Amino acid sequence: MYIGLDLGTSGLKGILIGEDQSVLAEATAPLTVQRPHEGWSEQAPSDWISAAEAVLDQLSTKGLGPVRGIGLSGHMHGATLLDAGDEVLRPCILWNDTRSHEEAAELDGDPMFRRLTGNIVFPGFTAPKLIWVRHHEPQVWDRVAKVLLPKDYLRLWLTGDHVGEMSDAAGTSWLDTGKRDWSDDLLSATGLSRDHMPRLVEGSQASGTLREALAARWGLPKGVVIAGGGGDNAASGVGVGVVRAGEAFVSLGTSGVLFAANDGYQPDPATAVHTFCHALPNTWHQMGVILAATDALNWYARLVGTDAAKLTGELGPLQAPGKTVFLPYLGGERTPLNSATVRGAFIGLEHATDRQSATRAVLEGVTYAIRDSRDALAATGTKLEHLLAVGGGSRSDYWLRAIATALDCPVQLPVAGDFGGAFGAARLGLMAATGAGAEIATLPKIARVIDPDPTLKDAFDAGHARFRSAQSAIKDLK
Repeated sequence: MYIGLDLGTSGLKGILIGEDQSVLAEATAPLTVQRPHEGWSEQAPSDWISAAEAVLDQLSTKGLGPVRGIGLSGHMHGATLLDAGDEVLRPCILWNDTRSHEEAAELDGDPMFRRLTGNIVFPGFTAPKLIWVRHHEPQVWDRVAKVLLPKDYLRLWLTGDHVGEMSDAAGTSWLDTGKRDWSDDLLSATGLSRDHMPRLVEGSQASGTLREALAARWGLPKGVVIAGGGGDNAASGVGVGVVRAGEAFVSLGTSGVLFAANDGYQPDPATAVHTFCHALPNTWHQMGVILAATDALNWYARLVGTDAAKLTGELGPLQAPGKTVFLPYLGGERTPLNSATVRGAFIGLEHATDRQSATRAVLEGVTYAIRDSRDALAATGTKLEHLLAVGGGSRSDYWLRAIATALDCPVQLPVAGDFGGAFGAARLGLMAATGAGAEIATLPKIARVIDPDPTLKDAFDAGHARFRSAQSAIKDLK
């Protein structure tokens, strides 16, 4: 057996698979985010440990004696700061925290960062958060001995070792992404050194073994291998089998991701596309990232006093976009705007705007933001022939039809099952324990394909043009 642990923003998920990769058990534990100030987003790392304990408690009812490997996945970019005794110095500053936008702009102004990392220094990335801590919390900065990403703090608890891996490290602004190693120059530019970083392994390699006390607690054997694992999107890529050039998926989770695998390193920072190492050796991936996907729909559902499933379930067949345009920038945006200050809007509201038309506008707004990411990927030479759809939002046929039509690209829906970060992490655990490679990361069976609606293509093109006009009108409003 093999375990995958996926540390998400809203919960930790565990999955148990057999040698044939069939899912034997799943478990989840909820997590909450603290927002003490505008633009801040934090979690207590101790909550991650409690969630992992709860998940392993649940999985252990299946009998974990046959487990040979554990893989880890987690939300990226979080700054988990430890002192010399591995005590946490402050709450983790999360991926969607935008307080360090000024520090990010300062670092991004140094051409070395884009040249070595292949990416813009976004406010959500790790390095600018450390500059913010140095400026605003010097008493914390003076005690920082190690900086770990969220899933790597879980690894420290599991193994006792400070270890990271390439896909997650690529989102820090400290990694030379082409060389797949920490850059001493980038670290020095932020007042840090290699000593502050964990050692790096590939996601499919062993990073250590499970501590004996934890193995005994949950009935695992001695010597269980902990894989390097992956950042949440890279692990999801492994989970859905998007590990070879030409394969891609769209993830409709809290955030929205358009993810394409590449067998070479082809950065283009100016597009605001993320170019990161994949969780497998000698493989990279590109992502367009929008910060609010189902997060935008859930916000609207709360606003109108119902739930997202009910809203999408009452829509019926796909319709041409109406006059109302929704911009889903509830907390800034990554691709293509790279703005921590832009905020969302409804534009074109009229007497005829009812709940259903506003729901469609929300889905369309997120869809157009995904199309912006597709256009940004295309500018780097990455072409999409088809897309796998994953994440909670993929349960909405209306949304998938809108995406297929707006992107003019067939959307493939996998058979029922979870092919996300936890499953990808379990696959990486299997690789690390057995020496297997990318060949086991197969694509899922496809339940059905949603084709673009040719009768609505022009209407969605026109809707996207209105969206871009509205985006231009509001992007500099404060």
